[in-house]
Amino acid sequence: MTDLDVTATAALELARAGRGETALRLLDASPPDDPRIALAAAEVALELALRKGLGPVRERIKAAERACGRTWEVDFLDLRADYFEQLFGGGFGPDGKDPAVLEELCRRAGELAEGASDQVRAGWAHMFHGLVLDNLVGDRSAAPAHYAVALEAGEAGDDLLTWEALRHLGDHDRDGGNLARARERWERATALGAGAGKVGGTLAQQMLLAVLARDEGDEAGAIALAREISRWTEAIGAARQHQQAVAFLAGETIA
Repeated sequence: MTDLDVTATAALELARAGRGETALRLLDASPPDDPRIALAAAEVALELALRKGLGPVRERIKAAERACGRTWEVDFLDLRADYFEQLFGGGFGPDGKDPAVLEELCRRAGELAEGASDQVRAGWAHMFHGLVLDNLVGDRSAAPAHYAVALEAGEAGDDLLTWEALRHLGDHDRDGGNLARARERWERATALGAGAGKVGGTLAQQMLLAVLARDEGDEAGAIALAREISRWTEAIGAARQHQQAVAFLAGETIA
């Protein structure tokens, strides 16, 4: 592993730990036209966007394209940025969204799955295909098949993909009334997120466990967990998650 490989890996780990600004400073002190650095910078910018808005994501993806060409990784970054733009800009569901844009996102996800060079990459493409169907198109019945493919791929060697798939499969278990299965998936996902150093992701998963505790009638447990999530998310500047925790504490339905 070269020095630049180490730098890129360290930056991604910093970003997962909620230190995205530090990660970008580290990357910006490295050769910007190196493909590893440019891709890592785009990934870090996208991670930051989940907490603070899209900001410089587009510029970082364009820089990655200049450094790498139009690769699978760049196309996948673009897909994710477009997905989050639709979600953050218009909320859940298809209302107010252009059906042609949503259809195009599904098409691109399918092409990325077909063009992936390995099972894990294909699994990530399926993961986001499911997210588009679930959260933007509103086709809840079609999404779990994609999550199942993603879970199988994650089990083959990517804990973060496994974490992501378990989160969303658990959501469907909960909707179907299988709270025990949802808890099993979500508790495992919490451990995987923590093991990967994904601070924001672990807190997001704990928020789902608070939701589940409320579902199960354990309001005191739900409130105790949500209070800690509120403190942590405020401390690390995770504004979206902090607002969610505050809303939950106020009794609002968040999932």
